[in-house]
Amino acid sequence: MTITTNLPASTADAALTESASLRAQHMARTDVLGKVKALSLLPDDIHASTEQAANYFEVEVEAIRKVVERNRTELETHGYRVVRGQEMKELASDIPSLTKVRALALFTRQTILNIAMLLTGSDVAQKVRGYLLKVEEQATPEARANAVQAVAERPEIERVTVARAKIEMLSVAVDAGLLDKPWAVTKTHIIAARALGEEPEMPEESKPYYVPDFLKDMGLTAKEIKSEQSWFGIRAKAYAEDQGIEVPAKRPRELPDGTIRETVAWRREHLPVFQAVWEQYYAEKYASPMFLELGGAA
Repeated sequence: MTITTNLPASTADAALTESASLRAQHMARTDVLGKVKALSLLPDDIHASTEQAANYFEVEVEAIRKVVERNRTELETHGYRVVRGQEMKELASDIPSLTKVRALALFTRQTILNIAMLLTGSDVAQKVRGYLLKVEEQATPEARANAVQAVAERPEIERVTVARAKIEMLSVAVDAGLLDKPWAVTKTHIIAARALGEEPEMPEESKPYYVPDFLKDMGLTAKEIKSEQSWFGIRAKAYAEDQGIEVPAKRPRELPDGTIRETVAWRREHLPVFQAVWEQYYAEKYASPMFLELGGAA
């Protein structure tokens, strides 16, 4: 059922912050966000971080966290999630500035709009609500009903559309010789599985595994990894070639300063190469109790 709000502006604004059913009617109007203020997103152009959400609403990060804490279930319905573990590693591989982050809260445009309808004490959020209420006044009952239906279908449609675009771009890049094909196949598998709402399943040896990942697993600090990774990669490539092991092609990677760096697309199957280089050049320097095997730590 669609609920109308023929109320004074201030009363309607308050009702919007208090009623989940009223908020649901406006969730398709993410275009309103840009009419109030430019929204900065992560390089994937899909998600914003907690800090970016706070910057948009011109409030402290803690204010966003409190809204999430009080309304987590509703926000998760509209795209909010926290990435950890392997998914966090994959995200960081595309966004170098996140390499030291263990977990990250992600907000879609719908999540940001949802917060705008919940957050008090923000002039930006109030302006967003003002736009929404103005649009509602001008909309017919049929248009409101269609908007509610669109919200119900939009998350899945958006997820599949974005996934298809990513897969097509990977295919083009492989055909142009810009990406390592095995790496791209693995990435495609991950993207497709998540678009279908499933967790990707793949052989352990096919998973991406980069030099910084290995050095981190061996106990090196971020400063030590930065110091050693370049020469470690050179030595790993030389060792693989000497042993007749095919070295993966490189993949472009954008650094925090905006420059592009090409990185060899190593996978878990290359772990023995890393171990051999470690034993020859680094084991004595960094006495570590850890010893990895293909399936994980022993």
